[in-house]
Amino acid sequence: MTSPDVTVTVIVYNDAARLPRAVASLRAQTHTDIEIVISDDHSTDDTPAVARELAAQDHRIRYLRLPENSGGCSAPRNRAIEIARAPYLMFLDSDDELPPRAVESLLAAHREREVDFTMGAVRRVRVDNGRRSTWMPHVVAERRTVEGIDADPRLFFEHLSTSKMYARSFLDRHELRFPEGIHYEDQLFSAQAYCLAEAFTIIPDPVYTWYIEPFAAADSASISNQRHKISNVRDRVHVQRLIDDFLVGSGHAGLREDKDYKFLKHDFRMYAGDLPFRDEEWLDSFTAIMNPYLDTLAPGAYARLPRPERVVLRLLRDGRTADARIAARGLGHGVAPRRTTSDDSGVPYWGDRVPDSAEARRELDLSDLELDTRPFPSAQFRHEITELTAGPGASLTLAVRTYDPGLRLPVGPQRAGLLLAPGGRRMTVPFRLDPVRPGVFEGTVRLDLAAAPIPLQGFEGVRHPMVRLQQQGLSHTGLLLAPLDFPARTARVDYRSGTIPHEVTAEPEGRNPGRLQLRWRPVGVTAHVVRPVVRRLARPKVRKAAKLLSSLLR
Repeated sequence: MTSPDVTVTVIVYNDAARLPRAVASLRAQTHTDIEIVISDDHSTDDTPAVARELAAQDHRIRYLRLPENSGGCSAPRNRAIEIARAPYLMFLDSDDELPPRAVESLLAAHREREVDFTMGAVRRVRVDNGRRSTWMPHVVAERRTVEGIDADPRLFFEHLSTSKMYARSFLDRHELRFPEGIHYEDQLFSAQAYCLAEAFTIIPDPVYTWYIEPFAAADSASISNQRHKISNVRDRVHVQRLIDDFLVGSGHAGLREDKDYKFLKHDFRMYAGDLPFRDEEWLDSFTAIMNPYLDTLAPGAYARLPRPERVVLRLLRDGRTADARIAARGLGHGVAPRRTTSDDSGVPYWGDRVPDSAEARRELDLSDLELDTRPFPSAQFRHEITELTAGPGASLTLAVRTYDPGLRLPVGPQRAGLLLAPGGRRMTVPFRLDPVRPGVFEGTVRLDLAAAPIPLQGFEGVRHPMVRLQQQGLSHTGLLLAPLDFPARTARVDYRSGTIPHEVTAEPEGRNPGRLQLRWRPVGVTAHVVRPVVRRLARPKVRKAAKLLSSLLR
């Protein structure tokens, strides 16, 4: 039997439902001379029966079952490498897919020029809402051949092993295999591949479809979505230390700052966004693991971060975990601190005191945020709900406190508005913010969700109210942070004008900044019968055609 051009390994564990979809994406490849190895990490569900049935349908499919569960991705990949017959290798997870031209495109890049591996773009698809995005688009934007990782250390950010096609000779020459017994194996494997490769080609074509389930149940979530586990923190830091050792041993110690920046900007940043939702016990364990490693990172890596991220890092390293939770809310959204404190020279620092150490003063110095001088539309405020009370029907009364550490708002009452736009139709509820002390305002607003302008076809989705401020003809719109512990409340709303009834739920957002979250869901028989018809009639082309017909009839 002649050897195939490419071996694609599908690793699977207890995923009988999605395995056929992954394999179907391989059988649909435009380049058909491939070998498909289903490597089963000793599944206990129907995966073995499903895999054997798939193998019976296509002679290109081989089924490999590990004698015992390894608990990770490395062992099933390594066992498949041992039996692979092709000169080029690829890897696919059972819950993902390959686009139809993935094998053809990556193999063509290998045949154009002898390189150690080729790689392409990863399309991410949100399972809950279908939204699509490209993973790390800045590093795969153009077709190019890179002569070693030193030429573009940004590639450390693209640490997926599944977006690449490897020359078997390259892996064997360096005895490069996936590290077994650890999680985040892709990060170490990819760092090693980048550093060992003399050349690799990047193409902008999509070569992998990665399905993301951000709200998957904790027990079934992917490893990267199990950040609530302290073992997850420990695993990630352990892999970083292994990468650091490899960089030194392979003569790439000069890349340490770039790799450290990637860790802070990507790996640590994911944990930072979760900090407001963690309790003190978790935070104590987190800092006990994380801080010793943070102390080893290159100073230049910290200097490359945005100031708000540097603040969170410094507060954690100083043991100020409660302050770190406050600082972490709104990262990336321009949310101000509650308070700043200036020293004798006028330098503003995060928090209610001037930091003690020179390092802390350097990292908590907020001068570059220009809180008191930046244009009003991009000014930084902090809007928090201090009390939320359910009223009759679907109404809510919100006590709002606004922090203005840059003292941008004039003394006296401020006109504000609560903005909401379900179904693309804006609703503004005006209210007043009264000063309680310099830089702090408070007000109360009643939000009646039954008055929301829901479109005739109904609305199913989530919205987060925003706060708008006005000053001298300019407006500023900012996030509204909610208490993270108030119980969700659901009410049925029978909207006027014949709109479909809805259930509306008010709840705290369980991730990211923790905004006030409002969720609409159409209910009743009309939601299943009338809504599809109305939605079709509400399409722009149909509306335009109806208007044209109406004008002709007139």
